Amino acid sequence: MKAFEVFSWQPAGWNEPHPCVIVSHPDRAARKDPVEVVMCSTQRATRKPDPHEIILDSADGLDWATLCKCDVIYAAPRAELKNRRGIISENRRVQIVRTIIAAHGWGKILAS
Repeated sequence: MKAFEVFSWQPAGWNEPHPCVIVSHPDRAARKDPVEVVMCSTQRATRKPDPHEIILDSADGLDWATLCKCDVIYAAPRAELKNRRGIISENRRVQIVRTIIAAHGWGKILAS
């Protein structure tokens, strides 16, 4: 597994698998458990993203424009990640990282 790959994951208690993006450090993504992920919706995006979201699409391995929620980072057991769907482009990687930082209020810390 690699950072910024897109897989499907069904967390306990969720009705169905959702796309997720691995956001762990590359060393953790390559060989450690668990890995950190941000989750995406299973539904087609029908609105503009909120400040804590970005839109991913077929260029990222998804079937359609999909909201990816960057305000929660989940610890996913790597064995539960299934169906590698794609990998995020360089430009969108920057967008995901910036959105995660902003969604957690870490930008204020970095600015001080």
